[in-house]
Amino acid sequence: MKAVILAAGYGTRLQRDIENDTTGSFKHLRGIAKPLLPVGPCELISHWVQALTKTGCVDTVYVVTNDLYHEAFQQWAQEFPNVKIINDGTRRNEDRHGAVACLQLTVKLDTLFKEDFSLKKFTERFFEVQNKDKESNLVLSYQCKDEETSKYGILELDEDLKVQCMKEKPLLSETSSRNACPCFYLFSRTSLPLLDIFLNEKKNAPIEERDAPGTFLSWLILRRPVYVHRISGRFDVGNLPSYIECDKYFKDQLQNPSIYLM
Repeated sequence: MKAVILAAGYGTRLQRDIENDTTGSFKHLRGIAKPLLPVGPCELISHWVQALTKTGCVDTVYVVTNDLYHEAFQQWAQEFPNVKIINDGTRRNEDRHGAVACLQLTVKLDTLFKEDFSLKKFTERFFEVQNKDKESNLVLSYQCKDEETSKYGILELDEDLKVQCMKEKPLLSETSSRNACPCFYLFSRTSLPLLDIFLNEKKNAPIEERDAPGTFLSWLILRRPVYVHRISGRFDVGNLPSYIECDKYFKDQLQNPSIYLM
């Protein structure tokens, strides 16, 4: 199995927060790509690569980054012989290709999950839905708060946890669901070729329709079975307060670091 980690973003919100922080406590984080930020004992991205490697299911991890951070990722990857770094060639946020296009080059990676998440259970659930239909795909979902529905892609499910539709950042009045969907997908072999079709359809569309991976997922739901694996929650490292919360959890609250994500 191959894993793809999307790390070509520029972390503009987080870097702006760091620049505006008056305490000076985070100046050492200036200019560091979000996936390379220290979270607990190691970089955020290292938590994922270590866990993916330990599963025994993943032989290669592709990390898609940009030209601005390419050298830093190359240096980081020297520790991991199974990691291949792919450069999308951009140096500015304004020139980014979008997350779906980055998938075509090869986990938009600014996320870590709570301790109950298990890659083993996730892959077991994937094989379960594959036994129903070889075209089935699997995504994660957790219950968000009422006030958070307008921040995330929200899934509407049937009794078998099969996705019926995905609503992008809906108002409370537009859905009764609170099933938020982070960018962590396991696609079937038959779904991957559809990336080319999707991007061809969207080639003249605004970058926003290619930047969020959820746009491809919404499109895919109409064409392939997509099921859900439930988790309790996640850390979305988008700004300085969310980074501080995540780092504190991994330093002070993580109960079993050696088997985290396993």
